[in-house]
Amino acid sequence: VQLQASGGGLVQAGGSLRLSCLASGRAFSSYVMGWFRQAPGREREFVASISLSGASTYYGDSVKGRFTISRDNAKNMVYLQMSSLSPEDTAVYYCAASAKLSITLTNYDMSYWGKGTQVTVSS
Repeated sequence: VQLQASGGGLVQAGGSLRLSCLASGRAFSSYVMGWFRQAPGREREFVASISLSGASTYYGDSVKGRFTISRDNAKNMVYLQMSSLSPEDTAVYYCAASAKLSITLTNYDMSYWGKGTQVTVSS
């Protein structure tokens, strides 16, 4: 599976941004999908994940209530809608795919990673 994230950019605090991730290769619907982020000098952090069908989602505490993950298996796409952004959300955001069926994921559960997309939130 090859993953390509897009949609990052510069946004003011309080604003919104939608990230997209296009998957190609093996059956997209066979993978639990996740978003992670990494800020300078910090470890990569789990953001959100979504089950094979999209019926179940799971969020990191820092984004719960502000971010929404979704997927479209027909289009091989996964999305991350981000709202009420703050400078603390500034990071490189990565989409990733896991063959593990659980949606409670860590970095070590991911089989494939896309190149990241930079999100910068100005105060």
